[in-house]
Amino acid sequence: MMYDETQCKIINAAMNLIMEKGYSSTTTKDIARKAGINECTIFRKFKGKKDIVLSAMEMPEWNPSLQESDFHVIGDVRKDLLSFSSTYMGKVTPQMVKVSIGLRTPELYNETAPGIMKVPEVFKRVLKDYFLSMKAREEIEGDAEELAIQFLSMNFGFVFLKASFGSGLTEIAYEDYIEKSVDVFLHGILK
Repeated sequence: MMYDETQCKIINAAMNLIMEKGYSSTTTKDIARKAGINECTIFRKFKGKKDIVLSAMEMPEWNPSLQESDFHVIGDVRKDLLSFSSTYMGKVTPQMVKVSIGLRTPELYNETAPGIMKVPEVFKRVLKDYFLSMKAREEIEGDAEELAIQFLSMNFGFVFLKASFGSGLTEIAYEDYIEKSVDVFLHGILK
């Protein structure tokens, strides 16, 4: 769906406030103030706060929309996993993590959970299929499902920490983390 300039201002204001304060603490007055509009304009453009959020989830800047086609396999386990991590962390940014946390409120969860779950589901499916194929080629060992969850968790955990603490917990750059964590992971699964 295409949104006009005012709708985009409302959506961006709402989502930024939700990242800062959470869904429940964000009011339409707050959204209007941040968007630089009258509160009545919100209700001319949207049904309410929930409608704004659901509209935002359709926009690429507020939804990473990870797809299986985003991942490319060349057949070298190390290079493939480095590429998978880079692709995942390129799409699942700290902003996306903050948004997904803000959208897990009980008032929204039933409607936002399917959208939030798409990203880890896609990544897990890609990883599991990949690990199954590498296991069939006898390049790795281990259970494909368990390996997929471990690798997904390793990547999500780093993005979550960066989203939560910025550089306050660690100064490790994404590229360095990806390379070192993939090497450690491979040490445990390569034949």
